[in-house]
Amino acid sequence: MKKIKATVSGNIQNVGYRAKVIAFARAFELAGFVQNLDDGRVKIIAEGEEDTLNTFLGAIRIKNTLIDVDGTEVEYADATGDFDDFCKLVGGGETDERLDKAAEYLKEMIEVTRTGFSEMKSGFETLGSKMDAMLEKQSETTEEIRGLREDMKSYMDRKFGEIEDDLSMIKSVLKASGMLN
Repeated sequence: MKKIKATVSGNIQNVGYRAKVIAFARAFELAGFVQNLDDGRVKIIAEGEEDTLNTFLGAIRIKNTLIDVDGTEVEYADATGDFDDFCKLVGGGETDERLDKAAEYLKEMIEVTRTGFSEMKSGFETLGSKMDAMLEKQSETTEEIRGLREDMKSYMDRKFGEIEDDLSMIKSVLKASGMLN
């Protein structure tokens, strides 16, 4: 059995990192604790089999939308057997601070639910009226194009008729002069 002391740095406080560490440690059946440090890093003490600890170290190097581990310093030692489980150590007032922050987020979510969706609804209504105006404009444009096509067809029919008449006259002059059979 071995023990590791890992000091992790990055964007790892107030983003759920310790909860992820606890979940991994318990899944790997490790004992120890995880704790925020005042300098923004996180301290992890874990005891278990060396291979399991190495796998655990790989798992806690998390990079996702919120959590971004950018460094891990690790020291190995012999296990002491001082821990029965894996837990989170919290500083004085940390739980109260977290509950206050959670209450703030909940209030914001409630406010967004009350006002945000009505604002979103009015935004969709505005979008709908703009789309109606665009469809009306599109109908006008389509009608205008149809009219232009009819005008162009009449013009082309007249011109082709004139060309056919001219060709007919040229053929008859050529036949009369004996140049065309």
